[in-house]
Amino acid sequence: IPKARSQTERDIAMPANLTRRHTAALAILMACTPLASLADSWPAKPIRLVVPFPAGGGTDIVARDVSHKLTTAAKWTFIVDNKPGSGGNLGIDTIAKSAPDGYNLVIGQTSNLAINATLYNKLPYDPVNDLTPIGLIGSAPQVLVVPANSPYRSLADVVAAAKASPGNLNFATSGNGTVSHLATEMFQREAGIKLTHVPYKGASQGINDVIGGLVQLYVSSVPTLLGHIRSGKLRPLAMTGLKRSDDLPQVPTVAESGYKGFEAVTWFGVLGPARLPANVVNSVNSELNKALTSPELRKKLEDQGLDVTPGTAEQFGQLIRADIVKWGRVVKASGARID
Repeated sequence: IPKARSQTERDIAMPANLTRRHTAALAILMACTPLASLADSWPAKPIRLVVPFPAGGGTDIVARDVSHKLTTAAKWTFIVDNKPGSGGNLGIDTIAKSAPDGYNLVIGQTSNLAINATLYNKLPYDPVNDLTPIGLIGSAPQVLVVPANSPYRSLADVVAAAKASPGNLNFATSGNGTVSHLATEMFQREAGIKLTHVPYKGASQGINDVIGGLVQLYVSSVPTLLGHIRSGKLRPLAMTGLKRSDDLPQVPTVAESGYKGFEAVTWFGVLGPARLPANVVNSVNSELNKALTSPELRKKLEDQGLDVTPGTAEQFGQLIRADIVKWGRVVKASGARID
């Protein structure tokens, strides 16, 4: 049986108990202090901006244009870090698992934040819970083209031919599960037609095959196809955005062609890991929006086929959540799947 302690012993023991509690509280406070201190003095060192695709691609060009403008305007230093792999998942996962100190950001887009959530059997990150949306940069529509000598001169011509001979018309894209592929799958549902998908591993071979007449239709981004359209090798029939492209003002949208509300675009935005300090989010969002109003940067992005759309972090988060649902339905209906 334990011996009862005297009052003196209890008085001596009590400060030790209090000390342990105080030590625990102090440890928690100290653990939080570095993050708070970093947030207060941010940025005190270069910011890593991960691009989840190879150098030279569309996402990389957008990232470098935006980071260059932020460097000159806000006097922040960026290190662009290309981490391609797994359809953009590798780069996004790198940031999702990084410290939320404001020094690790990423350029995300429709495929790796909205489509891949359903397309892949298992993602290493949760696009909603593991990331902090900061700001939208802009969005780019797709354009549906046919060879210059094609008999199809409008989207209505394509629909009529597809209904007359279901499955006999081929459409090419740069791969399964891309925005181009799923935009066309979405349109097939809207129009009640059946086309046959011919996926390529990149844009160039698909373009050559449609120019050569081996494939009847091709769907891709405006910058990818613009040169071939202007040279007269390809004929554009419809844009997948809600408004016409400044580069192709004569080309109607799918919505204008009788499918009200149709929209399928690739958007780009800046994100950080979850639990990013609010003042970091607000600072980056504010400077990003200022940069996007610059005529110089706007022209560069518009030359890449982007419709520049600055906004709040909350609006960007709402877009991501809405598009996960939207594209999830299309992925499931198409049967596209990557393990």
